[in-house]
Amino acid sequence: MSDLERYLLIGLIVFFTNFQEGITGFGCTALALPFVTLILGDLELAKHILVPIAWSLALFIVIVSRKQIIWREYGRIVALAFIGLPIGIYLSKNLPKDNLQLLLAVFMALIGIHGLAMQASRSAEVRPAEGMRRTLLSGFIPMGGLMQGAFGSGGPLVVVYATRTLMDKSIFRVTLCLVWVTMNSVLISSWLLDPDFAEMNLRALQVIGICIPFTVAGILFGNVAHHRVNEVTFRRVVYSVLTASGIVLGWSLLRG
Repeated sequence: MSDLERYLLIGLIVFFTNFQEGITGFGCTALALPFVTLILGDLELAKHILVPIAWSLALFIVIVSRKQIIWREYGRIVALAFIGLPIGIYLSKNLPKDNLQLLLAVFMALIGIHGLAMQASRSAEVRPAEGMRRTLLSGFIPMGGLMQGAFGSGGPLVVVYATRTLMDKSIFRVTLCLVWVTMNSVLISSWLLDPDFAEMNLRALQVIGICIPFTVAGILFGNVAHHRVNEVTFRRVVYSVLTASGIVLGWSLLRG
C-alpha cells in the first residue's frame, strides 16, 4: 500500500469517526486511534494526527452551540481531569501501555453494554445522578484525564460521569466538547515543547492536510444528524460508541 493510499484510508476513518462525534460529542480519537496506529505502525504519530483533528471538531461544536454550555459542570470536570492530565503527559513514555489500555478497553465495553441493557429494560426517562452516586462517578474523571494525557483518548471515562449528569443531548455534547478543547489544548502545547515532536511533525501535518476535507464533511454531517436524533436514540448511540470503543481498542491490543 502506498503512502497516499494509507492517508486516504485514514481520511475515511476520520470521516466516520468525526461523523459519530458530531452526533455524540465524544469518541472520535478512541475509535480511530487503534486503526490509524495499525495503518501507520506508530502510536505517537497517530496521536499527533488525531488529537488536533479532534480538537478542531470539538472547537466547531463549541462555537456553534456555546449558549448551551453548562459552565458549572464544565468547571467540575476540568478541575478533576487536570488532576490526572499532567501525570498522564509526564508518564506517557513510561506507562505499561498495553496492560493499561486493555483494562480501559474492558471497562469501556462493560459500561457500554450495561448502559444498553439499562436502556432496553427501563423507560426512556433516566434520572440524573445525585449525592453519593454523583461523587462516586466523579472518581472516573481524574483517570480519564490521565488516559487523555497518556494516549489522547481518555474521553470515555469522562463520559461515564457525563451520561448521568448532563441529561440533555445538546448540553451533553457541547459541554464535553469544551472539555476536550481545554484538555487537548494543554496536550498539544506539551507536544510543541517536546524536542522529539519536531521529528514527526512534518509527516503528521501532511496527513492532517489530506484529512481536512474528510474532517469537514464528518463534522457537518454529524452536526446535522445530532439535531435529528431523539434523546432515547442519542443515549443508545452514546452507549454503543462506548462499547465499540472498548471492543476496537481491545481487539487492536490482542491482535498486536
